[in-house]
Amino acid sequence: MGLPNGVHHLALNTGDMKAQVEFFTDVLGAELKALYWMHGTNGYFHGFMKLNDLSYIAFVQAPQGAVAAGEAPPVPVAATFNHVAFSVASETELLAMRDRIRSRGVVVVGPIDHGFCKSIYFGGPEGLRLELSTNEEGIDERAWIDPEVVEKCGIDAKELARYKAPVSYRDQGGTVAQPPLAADKPHPGWRGETLYKVLKMSDAEVTAKMSEPTPPVKVEPRGKKASAPAPAMAK
Repeated sequence: MGLPNGVHHLALNTGDMKAQVEFFTDVLGAELKALYWMHGTNGYFHGFMKLNDLSYIAFVQAPQGAVAAGEAPPVPVAATFNHVAFSVASETELLAMRDRIRSRGVVVVGPIDHGFCKSIYFGGPEGLRLELSTNEEGIDERAWIDPEVVEKCGIDAKELARYKAPVSYRDQGGTVAQPPLAADKPHPGWRGETLYKVLKMSDAEVTAKMSEPTPPVKVEPRGKKASAPAPAMAK
C-alpha cells in the first residue's frame, strides 16, 4: 500500500483573493490554474496556484453571508489555515488509505470527484481538516478559471493573462540588496525591536548569528561504520 507522497494542496482562507493571486504570481512566480465557485457551498470561491502539476497553494474566500454545505459557520478569518490535502499516487492508493483510516476508527468520506482531482476527507487532532487527493495530470486552466469568478474578484483581462503566465525572472545570484521595510509590504513574523535588529544585519550576519545547524542528538553519518575499539594492550 502506498502512503501520502507530498502535499497536494494547502488551502488558506483569504479576504482578498486577488491580492493573494497577485502576490503569489508576482513574488513567487506561481501560475494561476483554477478560480471557481467552491463545490458544495453558497458563495465561496476557490483559487489554485501551481507549484507543480501535483502540488498547489489554494485559497478559499468566503464573502459575507456565504454558507458551506451542511453548516452555517461564520466567515473564515482571513490569512488562516483552512485545510491541507496530502497527495497519493493513484485512486487505488486513495482507497487503500481510506481503508487504513477507517481501520483506525476514524470516519472518512469519499472519494469525491472534483474534476481535476479525487479526494477523501477526514479529521485530525485539535480539529484539523484533512484530505487525501490524487490526480494524474495538472489542472487545465482553460476549464477551471471561471470568468464569472474572475469578474467577482475584480481581475481584468490583462491581469488574468499575467496571472496565468507570470513574467519570468532572471536571478541575480543572491546579490539583490534588502529593500527598506514598507508598511504596504509583507514581512517576516518577527515583531518590534527583533525585526528592526534583524534588518540592520547583513545577509552574512543573519546566517552566522541566527543559524543553529547542530542536531539535538550526535550520530554518525549514514553509511559510515562505527570505528572498531582499539585492541587491548598485552600485559
